[in-house]
Amino acid sequence: MLVLPIYSVKKLYYGYYNPSKDMAAAAYSSVGISLSFFFWALLISPSVSQTCKSQTFSGDKTYPHCLDLPQLKAFLHFSYDKPNTTLAVVFSAPPSKPGGWVSWAINPQATGMAGAQTLVAYKDPNKGVAVVKTLNISSYSMIVPSKLAFEVWDMRAEEEVSGDGGTLRIFARIKVPSDLAAKGKVNQVWQVGPGVSPEGKIEKHDFDAPNLSSKGLLDLSGNNSGGGGGGEGDSRVKKRNIHGILNAVSWGILFPVGAIIARYMRVFESADPAWFYIHVSCQFSAYVIGVAGWSIGIKLGNESEGIRYASHGNIGLALFTLATIQVFAMCLRPKKDHKYRVYWNIYHHGVGYSIIILGIINVFKGLSILNPQHAYKTAYIAVIASLGGIALLFEAVTWVIVLKRKSNS
Repeated sequence: MLVLPIYSVKKLYYGYYNPSKDMAAAAYSSVGISLSFFFWALLISPSVSQTCKSQTFSGDKTYPHCLDLPQLKAFLHFSYDKPNTTLAVVFSAPPSKPGGWVSWAINPQATGMAGAQTLVAYKDPNKGVAVVKTLNISSYSMIVPSKLAFEVWDMRAEEEVSGDGGTLRIFARIKVPSDLAAKGKVNQVWQVGPGVSPEGKIEKHDFDAPNLSSKGLLDLSGNNSGGGGGGEGDSRVKKRNIHGILNAVSWGILFPVGAIIARYMRVFESADPAWFYIHVSCQFSAYVIGVAGWSIGIKLGNESEGIRYASHGNIGLALFTLATIQVFAMCLRPKKDHKYRVYWNIYHHGVGYSIIILGIINVFKGLSILNPQHAYKTAYIAVIASLGGIALLFEAVTWVIVLKRKSNS
């Protein structure tokens, strides 16, 4: 798909058939299959993931609106009685750890957690059942159970146990203040945490990017485009996803593919000089895509004040620097018979393999930060494993070919 079959290229160059082409074509087919599997997984994974429409819960009440909230694997079902300004909600999310807590809140004055009128659910360590408490969070430094600034009733919680740790749900009906009801929109904030003390004290949640971005504007009419996360939050999520996909394709896939082409295709005499042009095209495409992904990452870092992933960013900077030097070094490439060619080869190979190793490491770091659906990580591992298997196979084949040539000569 991203690489031309070697058979077609060589037919254009030479116009004849050579048995070694079949082996080269097999390699390109394997690479193509690996890449196809990766992009196929990217396309199908959203369709198999859980959505709010697939959720079921106890009770006979229906909720005409539901949202797949953009962070923390959370969902919101709700209905709004406009004449009575009454909002009925069901909030669902998995705690960050077994025995943890989940919360959903309306903030009448701001968009963050400070000032939020919060409903929090957890499994009571003493009673062994899910319960709901109310928190009026006046400041980040003091979080204690207290009444909310508006009426709330019919509160209850339930736990759904599953293989991945389970989900907690909050049921409640809320009297929306008149000033917010007039606007037709409220600031919603949601969060998940690791645990609750025996005394019922809520433990602090993580301060990773998904936790800090779990907020948005809820349109009470149900017209919530983009999952109710708010335009700014949705835009940031899209940028993060684009950043991740571009970098995975460039540093994590195309650069290794280009190295495989250069190392193994050159052994086949019929593949010369096509392997060189395909290698250069593949690596240059990887560089352009990688720089685009890196630039988006820089922009995301500048827009996310207080959120820093030092090792991920430092490796990204190192990759950009090494790849840029590698690209410009092509202009200084000595001829094959030049006395300095051996030193250039050592440099070129050393920097190239460094880029591949650092690129794969940083892709996994990025997956840990983004914490996407498991299918993404599985797909990438499958691609890397396939490329590694191809490399091992051709390492053995090329050594056989080289030793046989030396024996014949």
